[in-house]
Amino acid sequence: MDISLATLLLSAASGVVVGLFLAVFGGGGSVLAAPLLIYVVGIRDPHVAIGTSAAGVALNALAGLSGHARAGRVKWPCAALFAAAGITGSIAGSTLAKMVDGQSLLLFFALAMALIALSMLRPAKSEGDPAVRLDRALTLRLAPMGLAAGFAAGFFGIGGGFLIVPGLMAATGMTLAHAQASSLLSVAVFGSATSANYAVSGLISWPVVAALTVGGAAGTLIGLPVARRLGARAALGRRLFAGLILIVAAWVAANASGLIPPRI
Repeated sequence: MDISLATLLLSAASGVVVGLFLAVFGGGGSVLAAPLLIYVVGIRDPHVAIGTSAAGVALNALAGLSGHARAGRVKWPCAALFAAAGITGSIAGSTLAKMVDGQSLLLFFALAMALIALSMLRPAKSEGDPAVRLDRALTLRLAPMGLAAGFAAGFFGIGGGFLIVPGLMAATGMTLAHAQASSLLSVAVFGSATSANYAVSGLISWPVVAALTVGGAAGTLIGLPVARRLGARAALGRRLFAGLILIVAAWVAANASGLIPPRI
């Protein structure tokens, strides 16, 4: 596609929206990236939109990871094992996705969005062991979960945090805070592997990735104080955001199935 100034500005604006929602609500925000690239920015090829969004999500995850790492919230051995186990899965998932027709892929993507929204409606439990250490038993539980989460992230072209966080908590018993921080390593790794696979096939727009990333950084700066101000209303906001994702998922599904015109 031709990269005009308008395209870059719309990409940056989309990044602001994604970064804002990620900062305020955490997991699930990045799932809006691909729909925004398709229906707002105007990237007509779903494969290019998904590959491009995966690259942007990976870069934003790295930025978030650095902050959590400085605060000491990342459980590196568990996070590294989960991410390493999922690399093969993300490559396999993204390879399969490239073989799927674009409109059919969008239907699968809409399903993933719906699942993410439903996962956000579940009450988050923060109980857990803050002193978790990797051992043989945890390794045997973490590795297959990482492989499965990587495959889903690669196929759908999403960060996969909605799978990674509960996977880390279920396998290790770590706290929600540690799982959220540690999940960013896998989000970055899975996104990098997925985008690299799409890049090999020429299915990434790097100028859009750059604009999306810059916008995402701005959105994060805007969203952090908003998140602090939400306080007790954060749960309500999260439910409303989940409802928004469900609406967008329905739109994507209807559009991909030909029930509505392809443009907003």
